[in-house]
Amino acid sequence: MKVIFLQDVPKMAKVGEIKEVTEGYGRNFLIPRKLALAANPAAINLVKTQLAGEAHSQARTEAELMEMANRLDGKEVAIEAKAGGKERLYGSITTADIAAALKTATGLAIDKRKIELNEPIHRIGKYEVTIKLAQNIVPKITVTVSGKPAEKASSD
Repeated sequence: MKVIFLQDVPKMAKVGEIKEVTEGYGRNFLIPRKLALAANPAAINLVKTQLAGEAHSQARTEAELMEMANRLDGKEVAIEAKAGGKERLYGSITTADIAAALKTATGLAIDKRKIELNEPIHRIGKYEVTIKLAQNIVPKITVTVSGKPAEKASSD
């Protein structure tokens, strides 16, 4: 029995492949679970159009991500935080803070989970931060952390 795979099946086939499988495996396992369709001309055309649509959509998304990466690459973002002695911050600068600063500086909403920061920033200075938009689209930005003196509590 020839089938067209609608989903990846480990150690068997990838989406869109046409393979010969045993009658029972196709009829009792693959087709009921909507992993495959029986290969006939109508099903082949249906799968081809679906794959072409997905490829077009993926290409459009990748183009949008590349444009976003070009806008972000080399951008410098300034963040001001309360600092104490020896250029140490009272808190820390996290990926959420960097995402918020990027939103105000560029107008682009970047998910904080896409910002790669080994550990939160605890000191004043310049840091190079990467943003992983996609597997091979990784722009780098510079984050400049400046300190403002902490307000002392007044005792009455």
